[in-house]
Amino acid sequence: MSDNNNLLIENKFEPVTYDPQYILMVNSLKKYFPIKGGMISKTVGYVKAVDGVTFNLKRGTTMGLVGESGCGKTTAGRTILRLSGEKTGGQVLFNGQEVYDLSSKEMRALRPKMQIIFQDPFSSLSPRLPVGEIIGEAVREHNLVPKEEFDDYIDSIMDDCGLQPFHKDRYPHEFSGGQRQRICIARALALNPEFVVCDEPVSALDVSIQAQIINLLEELQQKHNLTFLFISHDLSVVEHISDTVGVMYLGSLVEYGKTEDIFRNPLHPYTKALFSAIPVPDPDFKMKRIVLEGSIPSPANPPKGCKFHTRCANCMARCKEETPVQREIEPGHYVVCHLYDK
Repeated sequence: MSDNNNLLIENKFEPVTYDPQYILMVNSLKKYFPIKGGMISKTVGYVKAVDGVTFNLKRGTTMGLVGESGCGKTTAGRTILRLSGEKTGGQVLFNGQEVYDLSSKEMRALRPKMQIIFQDPFSSLSPRLPVGEIIGEAVREHNLVPKEEFDDYIDSIMDDCGLQPFHKDRYPHEFSGGQRQRICIARALALNPEFVVCDEPVSALDVSIQAQIINLLEELQQKHNLTFLFISHDLSVVEHISDTVGVMYLGSLVEYGKTEDIFRNPLHPYTKALFSAIPVPDPDFKMKRIVLEGSIPSPANPPKGCKFHTRCANCMARCKEETPVQREIEPGHYVVCHLYDK
């Protein structure tokens, strides 16, 4: 068996025990995509899009997931929801159930409880269906409400998301970007979910509209006791909406903890560099910008040792050879970096 195949089936991790306070427990999650080459499309390598991600998410809270483009944030969210085929390794426990052990029938029954709001509201909405049908299609498919209550139920969901009943007969192209995002939120909430992955839901919107959508999400979370995984590039938005924050680099979590701890005391050199780029609304305040040298390595061929050592100003000899392990520096604040080895 080739080294590449050995790489794919290697799945060493310590299984976690379900804790009822957590709606989602992700343990050493991996998702690799094969690279095909040659005359017979032989697998010649793997893109390690998600490579050993571990975190727990409490009910009714929001976790922010941040990092540069291409770091694996969206793939992590889609893999948790089982939208990207089979995982390569690790555990995904939703309410104590391993998502990837469920049959197709069991997964269909679970689908309404796990929803996603996609990044681009226009491309994720069918141009051929009116808004009422877009929001209600899955409700009808899963038989969530009796037929005689269907219209009133859809009206109620639309009202919660700031949409009017007469919007039901209109098509997505007739709405603004902010309204289309509200339609996407309504479509997700119509299934009465417990957990929602928000994949950069405000990145394509104006700042004023972003604030409206963020406030809407917070109101709906309080009303329906929702749990969010909020994927974003905008650190100021993540700071505002999140209870905990995970920082991803090249498929791995390099730092994880409570939002106030991460922003008050960033530990990993990559986290510090990200935070130094946050704009400050004060023309007299000069932020000490940390500029990372070089470009992000390819996830198909990540560096040996610490993945960040090729761009790190604090790189030591051991960083090039030894892979750092996750350490708890303060209660609930974890970092993966040799600088904090005891």
